[in-house]
Amino acid sequence: MANPKDNGGAVDGAGSILSTVAGPAEPPHPERLGPPNQIADQLLEKVTTDEQLAADMPFNETKPLEYGEAAFTPHVGETRTPASQLTTAGTSTETVASPKVGDGHPDIGDNPLDGPLDRVRVDDSGRELTTNQGVKVADNQDSLKIGLRGPTAMEDFILREKITHFDHERIPERVVHARGSAAHGYFESYADHSAITRASLFAEAGKRTPVFVRFSTVAGERGSADTVRDVRGFAVKFYTDQGNWDLVGNNIPVFFIQDAMKFPDLIHAVKPEPHNGMPQAASAHDTFWDFASLSPEITHMLMWHTSDRAIPRSYRMMQGFGVHTFRLVNAQGASLFCKFHWTPMAGTHSLVWDEAARLTGADPDYHRRDLWEAIEAGQFPEWELGVQTFSAEQAAQFPFDVLDPTKLVPEEMVPVQPLGKLVLDRNPDNFFAETEQVAFCAAHVVPGIDFSDDPLLQGRIHSYIDTQISRLGGANFHEIPINTPLAQIHNNQRDGMHRQSLNRGRVSYEPNSLAGGCPFQAGAAGFTSFPEPLTAAKVRGKPELFADHYSQARLFWNSQTPVEQNHIIAAFRFELTRVQTPAIRRRVLAGLVNVAQKLAQGVADGLGMEVPPPLPLSTDLPIHDYPPSPALSLFSRPGTTGLKTLRVALLVAPGVDAGQVRQLYAALLDVGVVPRLVGERVGPLPGSDLDVEISFETGPSMLWDGAIVPDRADAYTLADDQPQSTTPGGTLLNREVAAMEFLRLQYRHDKPLLALGNGAQLVYAAGLPLALPDGETDPGLIITERGGSSVALARFEDALAHRRIYARETDPPRV
Repeated sequence: MANPKDNGGAVDGAGSILSTVAGPAEPPHPERLGPPNQIADQLLEKVTTDEQLAADMPFNETKPLEYGEAAFTPHVGETRTPASQLTTAGTSTETVASPKVGDGHPDIGDNPLDGPLDRVRVDDSGRELTTNQGVKVADNQDSLKIGLRGPTAMEDFILREKITHFDHERIPERVVHARGSAAHGYFESYADHSAITRASLFAEAGKRTPVFVRFSTVAGERGSADTVRDVRGFAVKFYTDQGNWDLVGNNIPVFFIQDAMKFPDLIHAVKPEPHNGMPQAASAHDTFWDFASLSPEITHMLMWHTSDRAIPRSYRMMQGFGVHTFRLVNAQGASLFCKFHWTPMAGTHSLVWDEAARLTGADPDYHRRDLWEAIEAGQFPEWELGVQTFSAEQAAQFPFDVLDPTKLVPEEMVPVQPLGKLVLDRNPDNFFAETEQVAFCAAHVVPGIDFSDDPLLQGRIHSYIDTQISRLGGANFHEIPINTPLAQIHNNQRDGMHRQSLNRGRVSYEPNSLAGGCPFQAGAAGFTSFPEPLTAAKVRGKPELFADHYSQARLFWNSQTPVEQNHIIAAFRFELTRVQTPAIRRRVLAGLVNVAQKLAQGVADGLGMEVPPPLPLSTDLPIHDYPPSPALSLFSRPGTTGLKTLRVALLVAPGVDAGQVRQLYAALLDVGVVPRLVGERVGPLPGSDLDVEISFETGPSMLWDGAIVPDRADAYTLADDQPQSTTPGGTLLNREVAAMEFLRLQYRHDKPLLALGNGAQLVYAAGLPLALPDGETDPGLIITERGGSSVALARFEDALAHRRIYARETDPPRV
């Protein structure tokens, strides 16, 4: 492809370097990848030198030495020297440094594991006792009890870690969130927040704490697809100077159940049915909805699960929540309850269901690829961490129980206070060693962060560490590099599978005199549980406020836009249509009657059923009437990053105006969009000096946020007796079924479209409606005469900034 020397340097093929799938037949050689960006420059250097290194070895010169007489003499393998250190790096972000990942200058050709054993020797002299997460232990003599003569608290994670490690020291011979993607980064505090917490990562403005963040789906196996309808995990490991803190949350602020006792039942119900192993990574089957329809506390979560929250456009474009009510404790011992919120700077955006379902086949790694490509290009994802804080006295006045994980605290009731920002700036070097082996645990907290008595949270404190031991082969999973805290570990745990540390001396107990009493407990400097006074009888049950199953489900429904409400109805219709047992459908509908008549009627109409009487309530308490909360709509957070990282397809065929294509390509690149030339076949475009970067079959419509059909030098129409080209890539677009289907799906999925000059012929051939269903002008279908590309592109970019034109939607779709 020819490279004109304008617009600050050639950009032909830049979109292919910014992507991880396909490319032109000849390697692209752009001079830039958009606006100045050090990481993008390194990516360009890496990809260019990768190609050069591969080209230096056109065939395996030593292959003949494997046969006949030559095979009796071992031969030296063939090698080539890379032109750049980045050539052999796993990621263009290798030079990003932090206290956790290193200084960003790896020793090439070196494996530090062969170094002296001093690198893993541990000495406890003069050190305070810590947990395996590096958290200082205040008291090593007693377990945490409810009163001096009371029962031991289940939340005593220090006791559990110590006993569990001991239980696994003699070496006897992931169930959910199996599929995930992760990245390194940092958290930066906005200010000194010591008034509300003694956690050191919040102690001063500008303080940075390394993090490792893993996003995941819940129900599917490791090989399942990214874009299924499911809750997404949002787990953050903070490597603080006080030890590791794991904020293990989801992209939805509430949960399906109220007590950890029911978690195995929930997962057994949503997993593939045990008699036939189907369906994979899906809730649309009888056992899930049977469980759901008999567990009305699930109703609020079902509203979120059937909303577009369950099919996010990107990990970078979804919120995260701690789900539970936690405690913040300051240095004076004062405590506040809190809820944790992650808000993406890219805004909250989703897929539409038909698009998500098609993506499952077109690119099952869609979310994983999106996260990787953004970081490789230096477009680092960002979130803001905020908290809702409230006192126990305030909580007692709420119309719900803050210990109930099926409830949220409306932002209109308690505003979210921003604490700092999260930035992901480095991809993992090895997926298994980092993303797969990272071990999150709800019990990993640091001084200043404490638990509430939420019964689901209390069970998670118990469950996670057991899971990690099973999955990672023993009690020493904390010594796997990705899990090791930056704070030093000093305790008396010595043995167990895969032990790495070589502890000096003969002492592995406390108190002791033979090691001078070391390691010694830290007293008030260590973790101390908030001394909440409790007097109660032992009982299996839940508070009465937990029995309100519908008020917050109504709140969520009433806070959605009409578009979002229609999507919820369609999602229930899809899910329940796949349920074979009519009685289960009726029970679900009966529960929805308690949420909203419009919702129940809409779902019933889609199922060909009558609306049944409502399910009986579980309490005589009235259903609380909340005012709508606009913050619960996805549309309330459009984001601040504009067009950056959005993908736009330029559809090209023989006769296309190459000069216009280049102008469009460069202009899109300069505003942060990733453009690519899409055609019938990759390679040189007949009659042009352009190179097609990706084909219709490899880059179908669902992968793009918008599309442009450039102008042609001649008309698209052909005489009836004129044969079509037999040259690969030579078919005119309006005779190419794949091109017409591409535009139809772009339209059906509410995406912006721009057709310039004769490019409009493809719009007409595809049969796209030129106006919205109400007769108004479609702001996202832009057709312009020849010569008006700059104004039209500005309109297209404005539509692209809004992501989708939901006003097009009809049920069923018009196209």
